[in-house]
Amino acid sequence: MPHFRLSEAAEILGVSDDTVRRWVSQDLLTSHADDAGRQVIDGAQIAAFARARASSGSGGERVSARNRISGIVTEVLMDGLMAQVEVTAGRFRLTSLMSREAAVEMGLEPGVAATVVIKATTAIIEREGPR
Repeated sequence: MPHFRLSEAAEILGVSDDTVRRWVSQDLLTSHADDAGRQVIDGAQIAAFARARASSGSGGERVSARNRISGIVTEVLMDGLMAQVEVTAGRFRLTSLMSREAAVEMGLEPGVAATVVIKATTAIIEREGPR
């Protein structure tokens, strides 16, 4: 089972190192020293924690899409009838094309909190690092 340093866990979870340390001190996550004496967290524990955090973020809406990523609008480009809206969530940048009318009605502009809802028939997963 892979283990991740606290800074790596923070990057995976999209939070700061200090937040991960706080969760460890609150016993929400468990860390231990690796062979080099660095604090690490088990990958399976990070996965379960991330899943629980994502599940608890639901606002009670009834939507069939399960991929909901909260972030902040960082750019809105409008041209004619269309708008391109960029949302940054942690280290991820997500872009959506929508009607200009929808973007205006939703009040989308840089600095507005937004949730990107993704429903796709195909998702491609890449694995990082050695096997």
